[in-house]
Amino acid sequence: MVTFDSIRRDQEHTPSNGLRPLSRWLRRRLPTGLYARSLLIFILPMIILQGVVTIVFMERHWQMVTQRLSMATVRDIAAIIEIIQTYPQDPDYSEVTQMARQKLDLSISIESGGELPPPREKPFFSILDGILSDELREQINLPYWVDTVGNSSLVEIRIKLPDKVLRVFAKRSQTYASNTHIFILWMVGTSLVLIGIAVLFLRGQIRPILALAQAAESFGKGQRLENYSPRGADEVRRAGLAFILMRERIERQIEQRTAMLSGVSHDLRTVLTRFKLQLALVGDNPDLIGLNEDVEDMQSMLEGYMAFARGEAEEDVGQLRLSDILDKVEQDFSLHGQTMTYSIDGDDEISVRPNAFTRLVTNLASNARRYARTLHVEAKHSAKWLTLIFDDDGPGIPANAREDVFKPFFRLDEARNLDKSGTGLGLAIARDIARSHGGNVTLGDSPLGGLRATIRIPA
Repeated sequence: MVTFDSIRRDQEHTPSNGLRPLSRWLRRRLPTGLYARSLLIFILPMIILQGVVTIVFMERHWQMVTQRLSMATVRDIAAIIEIIQTYPQDPDYSEVTQMARQKLDLSISIESGGELPPPREKPFFSILDGILSDELREQINLPYWVDTVGNSSLVEIRIKLPDKVLRVFAKRSQTYASNTHIFILWMVGTSLVLIGIAVLFLRGQIRPILALAQAAESFGKGQRLENYSPRGADEVRRAGLAFILMRERIERQIEQRTAMLSGVSHDLRTVLTRFKLQLALVGDNPDLIGLNEDVEDMQSMLEGYMAFARGEAEEDVGQLRLSDILDKVEQDFSLHGQTMTYSIDGDDEISVRPNAFTRLVTNLASNARRYARTLHVEAKHSAKWLTLIFDDDGPGIPANAREDVFKPFFRLDEARNLDKSGTGLGLAIARDIARSHGGNVTLGDSPLGGLRATIRIPA
């Protein structure tokens, strides 16, 4: 049976060019859902674009503006130092201090003697420290000390003159492009708003696809979503409409097949009834024993074929208890003097088509009862799957014939001697019912020495 997992495995093993290792690496790490992939298609280009814009902005605009502001500030400080050293007629430097405050917007003080404090630890991400230090070395070339982190609104610069220390306090905006974060905040904030809008729109586009997938999956399990209607984009609507038309065609074909077979069954049963009546009127005749047996075989084969072709597709899904079915099987084995045991792991109540699933279990159990003395059934009901394992101690089936036995009317007399009433439809009907539930029936070797039959359907 073809599943999404098998399709994915086939795609992963499809030969490709020399980029196959890279594609495999990406496939293992990228999400597989359409919703997540659509978000990546939208988000990744935006992140890359923002990264490039930010790097270019940092390198060209932010750094350039900071460098020019720092250059101008250091040029003003160099002018003040030149005034102090060239025109020392102001003993308390009051005029220089006033000029710096009024004309240059710098707050300065001059301390006689003194030494520079030890260097402060530079912040990890600081363009200002590097650029300001470079400008001080190039324009002034005297020992200096810089503090850009102490006061968030001010930058302190100390310069060691021959017999004094010049302390300068400048506004951070005079040396640093401090409004850059506004650009980054706007860019990031706008991106978050766009991502939020994209998420809302994508959810609206993905929901119709998920509804279509659920409707198709339910139809494959024999269920039907009556309230499904195509929604979403035009392409999704066309896919949904194509699914509805396909479902209707399949249902019409099933109805036509059932109606045709019902008519054929009625006609054949009428002929068989006349045969039986004529044989009954003849009386007990030893020469007619073989003919009577042939008529019974024809009746049995006709009923088996009708059951196989008709199936249980018209039955609605309902609740069923596993223990009730397995108890009946155990009683049937006891009446025939055989042993049957079972165990149930998980919830006892399951959601299936009751009559069809009961027939599925009884077909496999009857097959084991016919050819084995002991049967053990292990049922596991998990959140996603319902698994039933039938282990018997019979003669088993050769590995090369385990798929052939599921073909209608196939009889494997060598491994399991069918009696005269067998029609070769038991396993075919079992697999047909399992697949109509979205699962499958497989055969293998049993630890008891016979055959292992495994039913696995979605829970």
